[in-house]
Amino acid sequence: MSDLKQFLELFNPYPGNHYIQVTTQTDDTTSALYELLNSKDAQLRIALYQDEEPLDIIDKYPLANIQHIKNFVHPFRALPRDNDIVIFKDIFLQHHNQSALLKTAYTTLANNSEVIIMEKKGLMDIETVLEQLDTHEYRAANYIDILPEYDLIT
Repeated sequence: MSDLKQFLELFNPYPGNHYIQVTTQTDDTTSALYELLNSKDAQLRIALYQDEEPLDIIDKYPLANIQHIKNFVHPFRALPRDNDIVIFKDIFLQHHNQSALLKTAYTTLANNSEVIIMEKKGLMDIETVLEQLDTHEYRAANYIDILPEYDLIT
């Protein structure tokens, strides 16, 4: 994956912050977020949608809170007002109930928090996703072009 400097500039973690990446696979973005958050005494949580949990994920991210979800029907689990940022990576378009994902994210986000939707370039109908976010009470949504491999909406 390309340089993640601009991607990491989206985040300004404070000690005690919790970010959750909801994804189908971990990658360089996961590792970069993990390192950034650990350096600020914050925590990365990973909600991983895969048939089987990868054996090396705990070794790779020992301080992360990892939850494994076996299918695209169920939303991820998160406590109310417990996360500062929710990052949907390569999951939003595949999930059977996008509305449930957005509702769960809205419930778990603390005040003045945000959601980021990342999908491979060209797969996401950006206007439709912006409308979905507006329907679910997310305000000031924007498309950001900072990664050559991904479309990002925040």
